[in-house]
Amino acid sequence: MSRKHLLIALSILLVAITGCQKEDSVALNPRSTSLNAGAGSVFVGVVAQGAWTLSLEDPSTSSAAAWASVNPASGTGSQNDVLVSYSANDSENVREVTLVLTPARGAAARVTLVQAAKAEEAVSGSYGYDVAPMDWLELPAMKAGDGRELLVHDMAGGKYINRGKSGTRNWSCYWDYKEHLSLWVAYPHNNALKGNGSRNDGWGAIDPCLPANLQPFLGNGSYGGGWTRGHQIPAADRASSNAAAHRSTYYSTNQTPQAYDFNSGVWLTLEGRVRNFAAQADTLYVVTGCLFDKSQRTSGNNSGFYVKIPTHYFKALLYKGSNSAAVTDGYMAAGFIFPHENIPSSACNDYICSISELEEQTGIDFFPNLAKKLGTEKAMRIETEEPNDFWKK
Repeated sequence: MSRKHLLIALSILLVAITGCQKEDSVALNPRSTSLNAGAGSVFVGVVAQGAWTLSLEDPSTSSAAAWASVNPASGTGSQNDVLVSYSANDSENVREVTLVLTPARGAAARVTLVQAAKAEEAVSGSYGYDVAPMDWLELPAMKAGDGRELLVHDMAGGKYINRGKSGTRNWSCYWDYKEHLSLWVAYPHNNALKGNGSRNDGWGAIDPCLPANLQPFLGNGSYGGGWTRGHQIPAADRASSNAAAHRSTYYSTNQTPQAYDFNSGVWLTLEGRVRNFAAQADTLYVVTGCLFDKSQRTSGNNSGFYVKIPTHYFKALLYKGSNSAAVTDGYMAAGFIFPHENIPSSACNDYICSISELEEQTGIDFFPNLAKKLGTEKAMRIETEEPNDFWKK
């Protein structure tokens, strides 16, 4: 081949290679583009292959936005824990900030966040109870005005109405309107209520206690990002023969994004134990929950929301029955709390504790109505006693 023809061939090859190269994918995925009027923060996912920087602009002036900040402001590769923080909006006008992602290679990506005016409060609920009017033993204490509300479901799968004769309570959850997660789910349990081993999958069922647009949709799969749909009240804790009660355990208000190994490992082991405890009790009062306030990780948005990944999971258990191990008026209690990690099932007992210890670790007051029933001294004894061997098998 002549030198001239060789140069032509190399030029054609170079053009072909250049044409086949794809521009690096660059994107910004905020958990929400609507910000509350009050001070707060929102997680943003960054999609990039190489190094990048982030900046915030006021769209009306193209200058830096003084009321918002971003951390980290630079990085490499994709990550989901970028945090945009913002101050309270005290004006009666909405305001905007544009987050700009500038990659080392490729075009910049932009997304605009809109903060509500002072007069436009964020969703505060009004679909449940700010503080429970019921004195059921399973219910933890609730805080008025914390952005969470108690939603109560009946055995027919609908909203429980507290009128004495209307329905039978099934399970309750303390729903966080901002994070689209329940801090905890609480319910009474006994041998007659537990499932028979079969499942009637109800993924995609909408919780009738909430408008559909306020809850994740899990009918097409999990949250995204590799996380499973983890029940708080297990489907097996409600008999599939009661189709409505069983199906209600698939509501997204009862789900959290869980790591597969955790969900199918130590957590599954403890769920089985709870059913064994319930089989020996007149009633086992169960609180199952997760901690996510300090989480720095979020799921994908397959469900319609970027949902925080819990850092810990816990169970608070109060037994009432005639078992000889029940030491105080037929009552005894135990807690379990696990970091959200791959923990061997055989290590379950390494994470058992008293209710008082669980309260210290979670900041939640469990079984506050026990003192009303038994008196403060007996309730304190039950909550401070170290779990006996009944709970360890």
